[in-house]
Amino acid sequence: MDNKTLVTIFWFRRDLRLNDNAGLYRALKSGNPVLPLFIFDKEILDELEDKDDARVTFIYNIIESIQTELHKHGSSMLVIYDKAEHAWNSIIKDYQIAAVYTNHDYEPYATRRDDAVKAKLHKHGIEFKTFKDQVIFEKDEVTKDDGKPYTVYTPYQRKWYTTLKPFYLKAYPTEKYLQNLVKTKSLSIPSLKEMGFEKSKAGFPDQTYTDVIADYAEKRDFPAIKGTSHMGLHLRFGTVSIRELAKTAHGYQNKTWLNELIWREFYMMILYHFPHTMDHAFRPEYDRIKWVNDEEQFKAWCEGQTGYPIVDAGMRELNATGFMHNRVRMIVASFLSKDLLIDWRWGEHYFARKLLDYEMASNVGGWQWAAGSGTDAAPYFRIFNPESQTKKFDPDLKYIKKWVPEYADFGKYPKPIIDHAFARERCLKAFKTALAK
Repeated sequence: MDNKTLVTIFWFRRDLRLNDNAGLYRALKSGNPVLPLFIFDKEILDELEDKDDARVTFIYNIIESIQTELHKHGSSMLVIYDKAEHAWNSIIKDYQIAAVYTNHDYEPYATRRDDAVKAKLHKHGIEFKTFKDQVIFEKDEVTKDDGKPYTVYTPYQRKWYTTLKPFYLKAYPTEKYLQNLVKTKSLSIPSLKEMGFEKSKAGFPDQTYTDVIADYAEKRDFPAIKGTSHMGLHLRFGTVSIRELAKTAHGYQNKTWLNELIWREFYMMILYHFPHTMDHAFRPEYDRIKWVNDEEQFKAWCEGQTGYPIVDAGMRELNATGFMHNRVRMIVASFLSKDLLIDWRWGEHYFARKLLDYEMASNVGGWQWAAGSGTDAAPYFRIFNPESQTKKFDPDLKYIKKWVPEYADFGKYPKPIIDHAFARERCLKAFKTALAK
């Protein structure tokens, strides 16, 4: 390919796969050779606090893998390290572009970025086309009869199922059209070091998930066993197709696992319609709560040194692996926001830093649920008791013994940083006062 060839660019973002990719499929059928593009966005990377951030390594590995696959087709991906807007200045200069295709991204930063890029391309007469890819239903596709967004999950879930038709789960046969990729020599990828990062030693989950679906309802709440699929990371970066997952899950009689995928779409819809919820309570009255925000207690929570073994096990699992079991996420979130009366946003930020599968919509939604300020909020007086949660979901202490081995040694394990009964009463009083205004 020479630089005078008219090309369609496909911009990879949260859809890092060649198969069943909505935007890539349409780009390949556009009539022009397709140049794949990925931008390591400085705006995002500069915000990361850890230079061995495992998510950057994961993305880098996937980009290398896609590049290898593209080489088999005589093609290559253009990979740039820059701020997105700046990157497009050079791309527009270097290539004759007919159109840019990509898939929707719904997070507030992404929508601002895409609006700016669209305006820039428009000035040069270049179309910017985006498509739905990372969800089955988006934006206004599942609404109340009056067209307004749902703000409670259960009726949203019911409407999701009645809206679903087989064609929504049909894969895009991208592989049939890969011969329409640009033919070009191998393009280089900036190294992690050039971008200021180092390779993470973290392990990443594979893409096997069918082994847990059938028993998911019975096993998902027990952190000592593999009862969950660990597919969050792959969904976050689009290394697996949501259509494939939903179609597979829909084939099972028990829909509990599919319902979790619907929760994800519910929270994405909420963030799209109510973008203020990324840093403000969905229910405004909850922003009146007077948080204690004790920094020493927050540090103890972060490090898994609270003296509550189920909480500490969860935080240590997170710090060591970038993963935390779903049930335990609820327990530690309740403990931080209710027992310690620490602003849920502190916890949300810490999860954003550490979770491999961090997705803003689900993370904010989960934290606001735990704090009582969200859509399907647990009533503020529902406060998880770490001891009863342990008896119910880790009765043999297998999970705790794995992550808090010193628990049995009363000399080594820290005493509780707060008394739960006292904390519960304090929380009820603080919430009641705030909500009474």
